[in-house]
Amino acid sequence: MCGRFSNKETPASLAEYFQADSHVDFAPSYNIAPSSRIVTVTADTQDHRHLKLMKWGLIPSWAKEPSIGNKLANARGETVAEKPSFRTAFRTRRCIIPASGFFEWKTEGGKKYPWFMSFKSGEPLAMAGIWEAWRSEAGESVETCCIITTDGNELMQPIHDRMPVILDLDQWQQWLSPKERQPAKLLPFLHSHSSDGMQAWPVTRELNRVGVRDDAGLLTPSEAVC
Repeated sequence: MCGRFSNKETPASLAEYFQADSHVDFAPSYNIAPSSRIVTVTADTQDHRHLKLMKWGLIPSWAKEPSIGNKLANARGETVAEKPSFRTAFRTRRCIIPASGFFEWKTEGGKKYPWFMSFKSGEPLAMAGIWEAWRSEAGESVETCCIITTDGNELMQPIHDRMPVILDLDQWQQWLSPKERQPAKLLPFLHSHSSDGMQAWPVTRELNRVGVRDDAGLLTPSEAVC
């Protein structure tokens, strides 16, 4: 799973990195949790990319209540093309969720300690996502998304058995294109990213204070479990 990530980028830096139009405003956040408003990258039928803000936690278009989104922050890559909650979005509404890195918890001595994973280069991760547009009975429209996960790579396995799907540059266009509607061509993308070029270290358990702690100090290596 992926239950927390960070994004220390600016709208301008993400727009440049993903070659996307940006008409959104957001501040860096180091402790992003489900239900947060997060930045995504989408594409239109002309393959022009756009930064959009969405709520993290997918609400399927057929859902009666938005509360279902609280349970759908992640979609397993192994079943995303089949599960009723995800299959339509996987076929027609895919996105990239940029992150500076993501967090996962490792159990040591009966306690869980958070670790931070990122690229050694410092470049943003392009996490694979899907999105939906849900409309309430009152006519309110809400765009939501979730992160697709897969088996952990060699770096992740000692920490946790799952990780986000991270897309390479040469996969972005096909993944984002609304014109690509054949799951069989997209499922091969849903594998763990190579450990080469990635890094991980333990961080403070202050990360658990969602809504209270959100600063760059959360990414500082901790000696708590070293």
